[in-house]
Amino acid sequence: MRVDPPPCTLVCRDRVIAFPRRPLIMGIVNINDDSFSGDGTLDVRQALEAARKMVGQGADIIDVGAESARTNRTAISVEEELDRLRPFVRAFADTFLEPPLLSINTWRPEVARGILPDGGDILNDMGGLPTDENARICADFGAALLIMHSVGEPKVPHFEVQWDDPIRSLCEFFEQKLALAAAAGLSESATILDPGIDFAKQRDANLTIYAELGKLVDFQRPVLVPVSRKTVIGDVLGIADPTQRDAGTIACLVAAQLRGASIFRVHNVAAAAQAVKILNYFGGCQLEKSL
Repeated sequence: MRVDPPPCTLVCRDRVIAFPRRPLIMGIVNINDDSFSGDGTLDVRQALEAARKMVGQGADIIDVGAESARTNRTAISVEEELDRLRPFVRAFADTFLEPPLLSINTWRPEVARGILPDGGDILNDMGGLPTDENARICADFGAALLIMHSVGEPKVPHFEVQWDDPIRSLCEFFEQKLALAAAAGLSESATILDPGIDFAKQRDANLTIYAELGKLVDFQRPVLVPVSRKTVIGDVLGIADPTQRDAGTIACLVAAQLRGASIFRVHNVAAAAQAVKILNYFGGCQLEKSL
């Protein structure tokens, strides 16, 4: 059954995006040498070129991160993360005639406060907002905050976590985090929700989240789904190599869009943009490109 997302507004610095509309595509750029998908680079010029290519293929948002989320890799220092991000962020706006939204993928408040003066419309916090600090930083700079569901410390595996009712747990989590962000001075219109597929979740919990995603849409906030090449896809299809999971990624995108998702975070932008366009012809949604 199709779930139509309710009207809401997303404010990112000086841009205002009204939903419902065609879902936005977020392309992933990794400035590191240990991306799980094998597409990272430490060369800023190559990273900017990758961003240009993704925008040409239909990306509305570029999500740049300097540290792999893989739990079997040692965390880099705050200084190294900033050194990797700054050249990219400072050059980003001048790379495009009409820059897409720029998302900064970090969970560390020190990095967020150090990089947002240079640019960035969205802070993608994979840390689950354990304190209000990242919300306060976003409020200070006018950036939107992407709140991802997880438990425990980032970059630490949480295979022991089990969920009796994953969606109920997510709803309780987002109620708490949205209240925390509001108390820190961040407008609700500057928030995005991410169910955190694969983070502290095993196969069955992930599949339940996809099936019941429409319940998160009731928060009247844009729901971002990180569909791309996830472990749950490999588990279902028996595919160990993440780069071979793009067909499964598109299937997850279709399932999530039919349940009201508003943003998709992907590696293969061209395939995702094409899938969204075809789905919107059937669904009757607007196909506007402009943000």
